Amino acid sequence: MTCHVRLLIALLTIGSSTMLSAAEINLPNIGSPADAVLSKSNEAQIGAAIMAQLRASGQVIEDPILTEYINEIGHRIAAQANDGEQKFTFFVVDDPNINAFALPGGYIGVHTGLLQATRSEDELAGVLAHEVAHVTQRHIARAIHANQRQSILSTAIMLGAVLVGAAGGSGDAVQGAIAVAQGTAVQQQIDFTRSNEYEADRVGMEALAKAGFNPEGMASFFEVISRDTRPVEYRLPEFLRTHPVSSARIAEARSRARDYPPVASSNSRSYGIARARTEVESFERADQAIARFELQEYSKQSAADKYGRALAYMRAGRYREAEPIFEELASRDQDVIPYHIGLGQAQLALEDIDGASATFERALNLFPRNVPLVVHYAEALLRLGQPAEAHRLLLDLLNNVPPTPEQVRLIARAADEAGDSAEAHYYMAEYRFMIGDLVGGVGFLRQALALPELQEIQRIRFEARIDRIQEYMSEEQLQQLRRSRVPGAVRRPAAYTH
Repeated sequence: MTCHVRLLIALLTIGSSTMLSAAEINLPNIGSPADAVLSKSNEAQIGAAIMAQLRASGQVIEDPILTEYINEIGHRIAAQANDGEQKFTFFVVDDPNINAFALPGGYIGVHTGLLQATRSEDELAGVLAHEVAHVTQRHIARAIHANQRQSILSTAIMLGAVLVGAAGGSGDAVQGAIAVAQGTAVQQQIDFTRSNEYEADRVGMEALAKAGFNPEGMASFFEVISRDTRPVEYRLPEFLRTHPVSSARIAEARSRARDYPPVASSNSRSYGIARARTEVESFERADQAIARFELQEYSKQSAADKYGRALAYMRAGRYREAEPIFEELASRDQDVIPYHIGLGQAQLALEDIDGASATFERALNLFPRNVPLVVHYAEALLRLGQPAEAHRLLLDLLNNVPPTPEQVRLIARAADEAGDSAEAHYYMAEYRFMIGDLVGGVGFLRQALALPELQEIQRIRFEARIDRIQEYMSEEQLQQLRRSRVPGAVRRPAAYTH
Protein backbone atom coordinates (compact mmCIF):
# COMPACT_ATOMS: atom_id res chain seq x y z
CA MET A 1 0.00 0.00 0.00
CA THR A 2 2.07 2.91 -1.28
CA CYS A 3 -0.10 5.94 -0.89
CA HIS A 4 -1.45 8.81 1.07
CA VAL A 5 -5.08 8.18 1.98
CA ARG A 6 -6.10 10.74 -0.61
CA LEU A 7 -4.97 8.27 -3.27
CA LEU A 8 -7.12 5.58 -1.68
CA ILE A 9 -10.14 7.89 -1.72
CA ALA A 10 -9.34 8.86 -5.29
CA LEU A 11 -9.35 5.20 -6.28
CA LEU A 12 -12.77 4.85 -4.71
CA THR A 13 -14.15 7.26 -7.26
CA ILE A 14 -13.33 5.01 -10.23
CA GLY A 15 -16.42 3.79 -12.06
CA SER A 16 -18.89 6.25 -10.52
CA SER A 17 -19.60 9.90 -11.08
CA THR A 18 -21.43 10.07 -7.75
CA MET A 19 -18.28 9.78 -5.66
CA LEU A 20 -16.65 12.83 -4.11
CA SER A 21 -13.33 14.09 -5.39
CA ALA A 22 -10.10 13.41 -3.53
CA ALA A 23 -9.46 17.13 -3.25
CA GLU A 24 -12.49 17.45 -0.99
CA ILE A 25 -11.07 15.06 1.61
CA ASN A 26 -8.09 15.70 3.84
CA LEU A 27 -6.90 12.64 5.73
CA PRO A 28 -3.73 11.72 7.60
CA ASN A 29 -1.17 9.42 5.99
CA ILE A 30 -1.85 5.81 6.90
CA GLY A 31 1.61 4.55 6.26
CA SER A 32 4.10 2.99 3.90
CA PRO A 33 4.03 -0.28 1.93
CA ALA A 34 4.87 -2.07 5.18
CA ASP A 35 1.46 -1.15 6.62
CA ALA A 36 -0.28 -4.19 5.15
CA VAL A 37 -3.09 -4.04 7.70
CA LEU A 38 -4.82 -0.87 8.87
CA SER A 39 -4.53 -0.11 12.57
CA LYS A 40 -7.75 0.49 14.45
CA SER A 41 -6.75 4.12 14.83
CA ASN A 42 -6.32 4.49 11.07
CA GLU A 43 -9.59 2.70 10.42
CA ALA A 44 -11.32 5.17 12.72
CA GLN A 45 -9.73 8.12 10.90
CA ILE A 46 -10.77 6.84 7.48
CA GLY A 47 -14.26 6.00 8.68
CA ALA A 48 -14.74 9.44 10.23
CA ALA A 49 -13.63 11.12 7.01
CA ILE A 50 -15.97 9.01 4.87
CA MET A 51 -18.80 9.64 7.32
CA ALA A 52 -18.20 13.38 7.06
CA GLN A 53 -18.52 13.16 3.29
CA LEU A 54 -21.73 11.12 3.52
CA ARG A 55 -23.22 13.77 5.81
CA ALA A 56 -22.11 16.49 3.43
CA SER A 57 -23.86 14.66 0.57
CA GLY A 58 -27.18 15.06 2.39
CA GLN A 59 -27.93 11.33 2.32
CA VAL A 60 -27.70 10.78 6.09
CA ILE A 61 -31.11 11.28 7.70
CA GLU A 62 -30.90 13.77 10.55
CA ASP A 63 -34.01 12.52 12.33
CA PRO A 64 -33.27 12.22 16.07
CA ILE A 65 -36.09 9.70 16.60
CA LEU A 66 -34.80 7.38 13.86
CA THR A 67 -31.18 7.89 14.92
CA GLU A 68 -31.92 7.06 18.55
CA TYR A 69 -33.82 3.93 17.60
CA ILE A 70 -31.24 2.49 15.20
CA ASN A 71 -28.47 3.19 17.73
CA GLU A 72 -30.46 1.57 20.52
CA ILE A 73 -30.80 -1.67 18.53
CA GLY A 74 -27.27 -1.51 17.16
CA HIS A 75 -25.55 -0.91 20.49
CA ARG A 76 -27.62 -3.62 22.15
CA ILE A 77 -26.14 -6.08 19.65
CA ALA A 78 -22.64 -4.57 19.63
CA ALA A 79 -22.44 -4.98 23.41
CA GLN A 80 -22.62 -8.74 22.88
CA ALA A 81 -20.06 -8.88 20.06
CA ASN A 82 -17.51 -6.45 21.35
CA ASP A 83 -15.34 -6.06 24.44
CA GLY A 84 -15.94 -2.32 24.47
CA GLU A 85 -12.72 -1.44 22.65
CA GLN A 86 -14.48 -0.82 19.33
CA LYS A 87 -16.84 2.15 19.18
CA PHE A 88 -19.89 2.02 16.95
CA THR A 89 -22.01 4.67 15.27
CA PHE A 90 -25.25 3.66 13.58
CA PHE A 91 -27.07 5.90 11.12
CA VAL A 92 -29.87 5.85 8.54
CA VAL A 93 -29.36 6.68 4.86
CA ASP A 94 -32.15 8.17 2.75
CA ASP A 95 -32.16 5.57 -0.01
CA PRO A 96 -34.98 3.23 -1.15
CA ASN A 97 -32.53 0.49 -2.12
CA ILE A 98 -32.40 -2.51 0.21
CA ASN A 99 -28.93 -2.27 1.70
CA ALA A 100 -26.80 -1.90 4.79
CA PHE A 101 -23.04 -1.42 5.03
CA ALA A 102 -20.14 -1.17 7.45
CA LEU A 103 -17.41 1.45 7.10
CA PRO A 104 -13.98 1.41 8.71
CA GLY A 105 -14.06 2.56 12.31
CA GLY A 106 -17.42 1.07 13.29
CA TYR A 107 -19.75 3.28 11.24
CA ILE A 108 -22.78 1.24 10.17
CA GLY A 109 -25.41 2.59 7.80
CA VAL A 110 -28.90 1.26 7.12
CA HIS A 111 -30.90 2.34 4.07
CA THR A 112 -34.51 3.36 4.58
CA GLY A 113 -35.32 0.79 1.91
CA LEU A 114 -33.93 -1.99 4.06
CA LEU A 115 -35.87 -0.83 7.11
CA GLN A 116 -39.04 -0.91 5.02
CA ALA A 117 -38.20 -4.35 3.61
CA THR A 118 -37.88 -6.00 7.03
CA ARG A 119 -40.98 -7.69 8.38
CA SER A 120 -39.92 -7.74 12.01
CA GLU A 121 -37.47 -6.19 14.43
CA ASP A 122 -35.62 -9.52 14.56
CA GLU A 123 -34.91 -9.25 10.82
CA LEU A 124 -33.61 -5.70 11.20
CA ALA A 125 -31.49 -6.76 14.17
CA GLY A 126 -30.16 -9.68 12.12
CA VAL A 127 -28.85 -7.32 9.44
CA LEU A 128 -27.27 -5.04 12.04
CA ALA A 129 -25.66 -8.04 13.75
CA HIS A 130 -24.14 -9.12 10.45
CA GLU A 131 -22.66 -5.65 9.86
CA VAL A 132 -21.40 -5.42 13.46
CA ALA A 133 -19.57 -8.71 12.90
CA HIS A 134 -17.87 -7.31 9.78
CA VAL A 135 -16.43 -4.59 12.01
CA THR A 136 -15.45 -6.71 15.01
CA GLN A 137 -13.79 -9.27 12.74
CA ARG A 138 -11.93 -6.44 10.96
CA HIS A 139 -12.85 -7.68 7.51
CA ILE A 140 -11.77 -4.49 5.73
CA ALA A 141 -8.25 -4.65 7.17
CA ARG A 142 -8.09 -8.38 6.56
CA ALA A 143 -9.20 -7.94 2.94
CA ILE A 144 -6.41 -5.44 2.36
CA HIS A 145 -3.92 -7.79 3.99
CA ALA A 146 -5.09 -10.72 1.83
CA ASN A 147 -4.77 -8.55 -1.22
CA GLN A 148 -1.40 -7.00 -0.43
CA ARG A 149 0.32 -8.70 -3.37
CA GLN A 150 -2.42 -7.52 -5.71
CA SER A 151 -3.08 -3.98 -6.79
CA ILE A 152 -4.76 -1.84 -4.12
CA LEU A 153 -7.08 -0.81 -6.94
CA SER A 154 -9.43 -3.77 -6.67
CA THR A 155 -9.87 -3.39 -2.92
CA ALA A 156 -10.44 0.33 -3.29
CA ILE A 157 -13.09 -0.15 -5.97
CA MET A 158 -14.93 -2.70 -3.83
CA LEU A 159 -14.99 -0.17 -0.98
CA GLY A 160 -16.07 2.47 -3.46
CA ALA A 161 -18.96 0.31 -4.61
CA VAL A 162 -20.28 0.18 -1.07
CA LEU A 163 -19.94 3.93 -0.74
CA VAL A 164 -21.70 4.58 -4.03
CA GLY A 165 -24.63 2.56 -2.76
CA ALA A 166 -24.49 4.37 0.58
CA ALA A 167 -24.55 7.74 -1.12
CA GLY A 168 -27.54 6.86 -3.26
CA GLY A 169 -25.75 5.83 -6.42
CA SER A 170 -27.58 3.90 -9.10
CA GLY A 171 -27.66 0.13 -9.08
CA ASP A 172 -25.84 0.08 -12.41
CA ALA A 173 -23.01 2.18 -10.97
CA VAL A 174 -22.63 -0.11 -7.97
CA GLN A 175 -22.81 -3.28 -10.04
CA GLY A 176 -20.35 -1.82 -12.53
CA ALA A 177 -17.87 -0.96 -9.81
CA ILE A 178 -18.09 -4.47 -8.37
CA ALA A 179 -17.64 -6.00 -11.82
CA VAL A 180 -14.50 -3.95 -12.40
CA ALA A 181 -13.14 -4.95 -9.01
CA GLN A 182 -13.82 -8.62 -9.61
CA GLY A 183 -12.20 -8.36 -13.01
CA THR A 184 -8.99 -7.14 -11.41
CA ALA A 185 -8.96 -9.55 -8.48
CA VAL A 186 -7.97 -13.20 -8.33
CA GLN A 187 -10.34 -16.00 -7.34
CA GLN A 188 -8.63 -16.18 -3.95
CA GLN A 189 -9.91 -12.72 -3.10
CA ILE A 190 -13.47 -13.66 -4.13
CA ASP A 191 -13.29 -16.73 -1.93
CA PHE A 192 -11.95 -14.62 0.91
CA THR A 193 -14.96 -12.30 0.57
CA ARG A 194 -17.33 -15.27 0.74
CA SER A 195 -15.61 -16.53 3.87
CA ASN A 196 -16.07 -13.09 5.41
CA GLU A 197 -19.81 -13.30 4.78
CA TYR A 198 -20.08 -16.71 6.45
CA GLU A 199 -18.01 -15.52 9.39
CA ALA A 200 -20.17 -12.41 9.76
CA ASP A 201 -23.25 -14.66 9.77
CA ARG A 202 -21.80 -16.89 12.48
CA VAL A 203 -20.44 -14.16 14.75
CA GLY A 204 -23.44 -11.92 14.15
CA MET A 205 -25.96 -14.64 14.95
CA GLU A 206 -24.29 -15.35 18.28
CA ALA A 207 -24.47 -11.66 19.21
CA LEU A 208 -28.07 -11.54 17.97
CA ALA A 209 -29.12 -14.39 20.26
CA LYS A 210 -27.21 -13.01 23.26
CA ALA A 211 -28.91 -9.62 22.77
CA GLY A 212 -32.32 -11.28 23.16
CA PHE A 213 -33.42 -11.33 19.52
CA ASN A 214 -34.65 -14.34 17.62
CA PRO A 215 -31.62 -15.68 15.70
CA GLU A 216 -34.02 -16.87 12.98
CA GLY A 217 -34.33 -13.20 12.00
CA MET A 218 -31.05 -13.19 10.09
CA ALA A 219 -31.83 -16.17 7.87
CA SER A 220 -35.44 -15.05 7.52
CA PHE A 221 -34.46 -11.71 6.01
CA PHE A 222 -31.91 -13.28 3.67
CA GLU A 223 -34.59 -15.65 2.44
CA VAL A 224 -37.19 -12.92 1.91
CA ILE A 225 -35.01 -10.73 -0.29
CA SER A 226 -33.61 -13.69 -2.22
CA ARG A 227 -37.16 -14.76 -3.13
CA ASP A 228 -38.20 -11.41 -4.54
CA THR A 229 -40.59 -12.17 -7.41
CA ARG A 230 -40.17 -8.97 -9.41
CA PRO A 231 -38.63 -9.15 -12.92
CA VAL A 232 -34.95 -9.98 -12.74
CA GLU A 233 -33.81 -6.54 -13.98
CA TYR A 234 -35.48 -4.95 -10.94
CA ARG A 235 -35.05 -7.77 -8.51
CA LEU A 236 -31.48 -7.78 -7.26
CA PRO A 237 -31.35 -5.67 -4.08
CA GLU A 238 -28.19 -3.77 -3.28
CA PHE A 239 -27.75 -5.97 -0.21
CA LEU A 240 -27.45 -9.08 -2.38
CA ARG A 241 -24.90 -7.37 -4.62
CA THR A 242 -22.62 -6.52 -1.71
CA HIS A 243 -23.59 -9.54 0.46
CA PRO A 244 -24.17 -12.50 -1.91
CA VAL A 245 -26.77 -14.90 -0.48
CA SER A 246 -26.91 -18.47 -1.74
CA SER A 247 -29.41 -21.18 -0.85
CA ALA A 248 -26.61 -23.02 0.95
CA ARG A 249 -25.85 -19.97 3.03
CA ILE A 250 -29.52 -19.52 3.97
CA ALA A 251 -29.79 -23.21 4.91
CA GLU A 252 -26.66 -22.96 7.03
CA ALA A 253 -28.02 -19.89 8.80
CA ARG A 254 -31.32 -21.69 9.45
CA SER A 255 -29.47 -24.69 10.84
CA ARG A 256 -27.25 -22.53 13.03
CA ALA A 257 -30.25 -20.64 14.42
CA ARG A 258 -31.74 -23.94 15.64
CA ASP A 259 -28.69 -24.40 17.88
CA TYR A 260 -29.89 -21.51 20.05
CA PRO A 261 -32.75 -21.68 22.55
CA PRO A 262 -36.09 -20.48 21.13
CA VAL A 263 -36.74 -16.76 21.62
CA ALA A 264 -40.30 -15.47 21.85
CA SER A 265 -39.59 -11.92 20.73
CA SER A 266 -42.03 -9.28 19.53
CA ASN A 267 -41.69 -6.01 17.68
CA SER A 268 -41.12 -3.01 19.90
CA ARG A 269 -43.27 0.08 19.54
CA SER A 270 -40.12 1.90 18.48
CA TYR A 271 -39.76 -0.44 15.49
CA GLY A 272 -43.27 0.39 14.28
CA ILE A 273 -42.65 4.10 14.80
CA ALA A 274 -39.37 3.98 12.85
CA ARG A 275 -40.99 2.17 9.93
CA ALA A 276 -43.93 4.60 9.92
CA ARG A 277 -41.62 7.61 9.83
CA THR A 278 -39.62 6.29 6.90
CA GLU A 279 -42.74 5.14 5.05
CA VAL A 280 -44.47 8.52 5.28
CA GLU A 281 -41.39 10.24 3.87
CA SER A 282 -40.95 7.63 1.14
CA PHE A 283 -43.92 8.98 -0.83
CA GLU A 284 -43.33 11.76 -3.29
CA ARG A 285 -46.49 13.59 -2.23
CA ALA A 286 -48.30 13.94 1.08
CA ASP A 287 -51.62 12.81 -0.38
CA GLN A 288 -50.01 9.51 -1.41
CA ALA A 289 -48.87 8.93 2.17
CA ILE A 290 -52.38 9.75 3.44
CA ALA A 291 -53.95 7.33 0.96
CA ARG A 292 -51.64 4.57 2.20
CA PHE A 293 -52.54 5.07 5.86
CA GLU A 294 -56.25 5.54 5.18
CA LEU A 295 -56.56 2.18 3.44
CA GLN A 296 -57.67 0.60 6.70
CA GLU A 297 -60.45 1.84 8.95
CA TYR A 298 -59.01 3.92 11.78
CA SER A 299 -60.55 1.85 14.58
CA LYS A 300 -58.90 -1.30 13.21
CA GLN A 301 -55.43 0.18 12.81
CA SER A 302 -52.42 -0.65 14.97
CA ALA A 303 -50.80 2.08 17.02
CA ALA A 304 -47.94 2.25 14.49
CA ASP A 305 -50.36 2.78 11.60
CA LYS A 306 -52.29 5.41 13.55
CA TYR A 307 -49.01 7.17 14.21
CA GLY A 308 -48.14 7.00 10.51
CA ARG A 309 -51.58 8.36 9.67
CA ALA A 310 -51.04 11.34 11.97
CA LEU A 311 -47.60 11.97 10.46
CA ALA A 312 -49.10 11.91 6.97
CA TYR A 313 -51.73 14.46 8.03
CA MET A 314 -48.97 16.65 9.51
CA ARG A 315 -47.02 16.47 6.26
CA ALA A 316 -50.12 17.63 4.38
CA GLY A 317 -50.80 20.46 6.82
CA ARG A 318 -53.94 18.81 8.16
CA TYR A 319 -53.00 19.52 11.76
CA ARG A 320 -56.53 19.39 13.19
CA GLU A 321 -56.85 15.79 12.05
CA ALA A 322 -53.40 14.86 13.36
CA GLU A 323 -53.73 16.38 16.85
CA PRO A 324 -56.45 14.06 18.27
CA ILE A 325 -54.57 11.00 17.00
CA PHE A 326 -51.37 12.03 18.76
CA GLU A 327 -53.40 12.92 21.87
CA GLU A 328 -55.02 9.47 21.90
CA LEU A 329 -51.70 7.71 21.45
CA ALA A 330 -49.92 9.78 24.11
CA SER A 331 -52.74 9.24 26.61
CA ARG A 332 -52.76 5.51 26.04
CA ASP A 333 -48.96 5.00 26.07
CA GLN A 334 -47.39 7.79 28.07
CA ASP A 335 -43.94 6.21 27.95
CA VAL A 336 -43.64 6.53 24.14
CA ILE A 337 -41.75 9.77 23.58
CA PRO A 338 -42.51 10.24 19.83
CA TYR A 339 -46.22 10.45 20.68
CA HIS A 340 -45.59 13.44 22.96
CA ILE A 341 -43.35 15.06 20.35
CA GLY A 342 -46.01 14.63 17.67
CA LEU A 343 -48.70 16.10 19.91
CA GLY A 344 -46.56 19.11 20.80
CA GLN A 345 -45.73 19.75 17.15
CA ALA A 346 -49.39 19.53 16.13
CA GLN A 347 -50.43 21.94 18.89
CA LEU A 348 -47.70 24.34 17.89
CA ALA A 349 -48.82 24.19 14.24
CA LEU A 350 -52.36 25.04 15.41
CA GLU A 351 -50.92 28.01 17.36
CA ASP A 352 -51.94 26.44 20.66
CA ILE A 353 -48.84 27.85 22.34
CA ASP A 354 -49.87 27.05 25.92
CA GLY A 355 -50.87 23.53 24.97
CA ALA A 356 -47.63 22.86 23.07
CA SER A 357 -45.49 24.25 25.90
CA ALA A 358 -47.37 22.17 28.47
CA THR A 359 -46.99 19.02 26.36
CA PHE A 360 -43.25 19.44 25.91
CA GLU A 361 -42.66 20.42 29.55
CA ARG A 362 -44.68 17.47 30.82
CA ALA A 363 -42.73 15.10 28.59
CA LEU A 364 -39.42 16.66 29.60
CA ASN A 365 -40.23 16.06 33.26
CA LEU A 366 -40.93 12.43 32.44
CA PHE A 367 -37.90 11.96 30.17
CA PRO A 368 -35.16 14.48 31.06
CA ARG A 369 -32.31 14.78 28.57
CA ASN A 370 -33.93 12.54 26.01
CA VAL A 371 -32.23 13.56 22.77
CA PRO A 372 -35.17 13.56 20.31
CA LEU A 373 -37.42 15.28 22.86
CA VAL A 374 -34.94 18.03 23.72
CA VAL A 375 -34.05 18.64 20.06
CA HIS A 376 -37.69 18.96 18.98
CA TYR A 377 -38.56 21.09 22.00
CA ALA A 378 -35.62 23.39 21.26
CA GLU A 379 -36.83 23.75 17.68
CA ALA A 380 -40.29 24.63 19.01
CA LEU A 381 -38.80 27.21 21.39
CA LEU A 382 -36.96 28.84 18.50
CA ARG A 383 -40.24 29.11 16.61
CA LEU A 384 -41.80 30.68 19.70
CA GLY A 385 -39.06 33.29 19.95
CA GLN A 386 -37.41 31.82 23.05
CA PRO A 387 -33.84 31.18 21.84
CA ALA A 388 -32.21 31.66 25.27
CA GLU A 389 -34.28 28.82 26.73
CA ALA A 390 -33.55 26.67 23.67
CA HIS A 391 -29.83 27.38 24.13
CA ARG A 392 -30.01 26.42 27.82
CA LEU A 393 -31.77 23.13 27.11
CA LEU A 394 -29.42 22.16 24.29
CA LEU A 395 -26.30 23.09 26.24
CA ASP A 396 -27.41 20.90 29.14
CA LEU A 397 -28.06 18.03 26.73
CA LEU A 398 -24.89 18.34 24.67
CA ASN A 399 -22.74 18.55 27.80
CA ASN A 400 -24.03 15.12 28.75
CA VAL A 401 -24.69 13.33 25.45
CA PRO A 402 -22.32 13.27 22.43
CA PRO A 403 -24.06 15.41 19.78
CA THR A 404 -24.47 14.94 16.06
CA PRO A 405 -23.27 17.70 13.71
CA GLU A 406 -26.85 18.86 13.11
CA GLN A 407 -27.46 19.18 16.85
CA VAL A 408 -24.36 21.34 17.15
CA ARG A 409 -25.60 23.52 14.32
CA LEU A 410 -28.95 23.83 16.10
CA ILE A 411 -27.33 25.10 19.29
CA ALA A 412 -25.31 27.53 17.18
CA ARG A 413 -28.56 28.90 15.80
CA ALA A 414 -30.04 29.15 19.31
CA ALA A 415 -27.00 31.01 20.64
CA ASP A 416 -27.01 33.34 17.64
CA GLU A 417 -30.70 34.21 17.99
CA ALA A 418 -30.17 34.71 21.73
CA GLY A 419 -27.52 37.33 20.93
CA ASP A 420 -24.51 35.29 22.08
CA SER A 421 -22.45 35.76 18.93
CA ALA A 422 -19.17 34.51 20.36
CA GLU A 423 -20.59 31.15 21.45
CA ALA A 424 -22.58 30.89 18.22
CA HIS A 425 -19.35 31.20 16.24
CA TYR A 426 -17.68 28.65 18.52
CA TYR A 427 -20.47 26.13 17.97
CA MET A 428 -20.35 26.66 14.22
CA ALA A 429 -16.61 26.05 14.33
CA GLU A 430 -17.23 22.74 16.08
CA TYR A 431 -19.87 21.88 13.48
CA ARG A 432 -17.40 22.49 10.66
CA PHE A 433 -14.77 20.37 12.43
CA MET A 434 -17.28 17.53 12.83
CA ILE A 435 -18.01 17.43 9.10
CA GLY A 436 -14.33 17.52 8.23
CA ASP A 437 -13.90 21.19 7.30
CA LEU A 438 -10.96 22.19 9.50
CA VAL A 439 -10.17 25.38 7.61
CA GLY A 440 -13.79 26.54 7.75
CA GLY A 441 -13.96 25.79 11.45
CA VAL A 442 -10.87 27.85 12.21
CA GLY A 443 -12.43 30.61 10.12
CA PHE A 444 -15.41 30.75 12.49
CA LEU A 445 -13.11 30.89 15.50
CA ARG A 446 -11.15 33.72 13.92
CA GLN A 447 -14.39 35.62 13.38
CA ALA A 448 -15.26 35.07 17.03
CA LEU A 449 -11.87 36.44 18.09
CA ALA A 450 -12.62 39.63 16.14
CA LEU A 451 -15.82 40.33 18.08
CA PRO A 452 -15.51 43.47 20.26
CA GLU A 453 -17.64 41.97 23.06
CA LEU A 454 -15.45 38.87 23.39
CA GLN A 455 -14.54 38.02 26.97
CA GLU A 456 -10.97 37.18 27.92
CA ILE A 457 -11.81 33.63 28.99
CA GLN A 458 -13.47 33.07 25.62
CA ARG A 459 -10.43 34.45 23.82
CA ILE A 460 -8.16 32.01 25.66
CA ARG A 461 -10.50 29.08 24.91
CA PHE A 462 -10.86 29.92 21.22
CA GLU A 463 -7.14 30.46 20.66
CA ALA A 464 -6.34 27.18 22.38
CA ARG A 465 -8.85 25.42 20.15
CA ILE A 466 -7.25 26.88 17.02
CA ASP A 467 -3.79 25.75 18.18
CA ARG A 468 -5.13 22.25 18.84
CA ILE A 469 -6.80 21.94 15.45
CA GLN A 470 -3.73 23.19 13.59
CA GLU A 471 -1.78 20.20 14.94
CA TYR A 472 -3.97 17.97 12.74
CA MET A 473 -3.87 20.09 9.61
CA SER A 474 -1.99 19.26 6.45
CA GLU A 475 0.55 21.69 5.04
CA GLU A 476 -1.93 22.60 2.31
CA GLN A 477 -4.57 23.48 4.90
CA LEU A 478 -2.09 25.52 6.92
CA GLN A 479 -1.13 27.44 3.79
CA GLN A 480 -4.80 28.07 3.08
CA LEU A 481 -5.18 29.49 6.58
CA ARG A 482 -2.17 31.76 6.12
CA ARG A 483 -3.67 33.08 2.89
CA SER A 484 -7.03 33.76 4.48
CA ARG A 485 -7.75 37.02 6.23
CA VAL A 486 -10.12 37.79 9.07
CA PRO A 487 -12.83 40.12 7.76
CA GLY A 488 -12.91 43.56 9.29
CA ALA A 489 -16.64 43.32 9.95
CA VAL A 490 -18.06 40.13 11.34
CA ARG A 491 -21.24 39.03 9.63
CA ARG A 492 -23.80 36.53 10.81
CA PRO A 493 -23.05 33.28 8.92
CA ALA A 494 -26.01 32.02 6.93
CA ALA A 495 -24.99 28.43 7.87
CA TYR A 496 -26.76 28.72 11.24
CA THR A 497 -30.07 28.03 9.59
CA HIS A 498 -28.64 25.89 6.79
